[in-house]
Amino acid sequence: MKYSIRLFCAFLLLALFPACNGNRGEIKPIRYTGSYNRDFNDRNELHLAQARKVGIKPVASRAAVGKASKKMKEIKTGDLYEVEELTHSIPFLVPEAYDLLTDIGRNLRDSLENLNAPEYKLLVTSVTRTEEDVKKLRRRNLNASANSAHRYGTTFDISWNRYPKADEKDSRSLSPDQLKMVLASVLRDLKKQKRCYVKHERKQGCFHITVREPKD
Repeated sequence: MKYSIRLFCAFLLLALFPACNGNRGEIKPIRYTGSYNRDFNDRNELHLAQARKVGIKPVASRAAVGKASKKMKEIKTGDLYEVEELTHSIPFLVPEAYDLLTDIGRNLRDSLENLNAPEYKLLVTSVTRTEEDVKKLRRRNLNASANSAHRYGTTFDISWNRYPKADEKDSRSLSPDQLKMVLASVLRDLKKQKRCYVKHERKQGCFHITVREPKD
């Protein structure tokens, strides 16, 4: 009889406080009521105009980055995002873009938490390109723009089909399509706040993002 009472009490505690068992409850439905291509279709001219206002003067080589006209901040893999091994860019952004990237990562984390979903991080695939980087990239990819907003330290690319998991011990998972919907919702909100311009790059599998000039 005493054993039955203890078993019932244990069951009741788990039912009332599921988080104590490492279970945050069922993942809420994930939807994106919009069109990626329509909602994130800011033209290159818009990206460039903002990049020239907010960013640095393009630098010739990686060795010259330290002499940039505006102090830049290094981005590093951490709790909110991972920086992919960069072959044609360097992990530095102007402070406004650095703060935007941080806010995107934080908002993604908060959105996933509100959905009772497992935590994932952003994957940054491209950042600031020197003139030297642009030339090398164009030798490999003829479609790469010689007049890219990436040259100004204001622009970065985030993968929409790859997401590092923040806690590998969490057995729950989301598909890349589900995570893309959550990320798109985050970016759409920031666009409405006039924090950034965003282009949905289908072939490259990324969101191309440029910080906008702060408004009073």
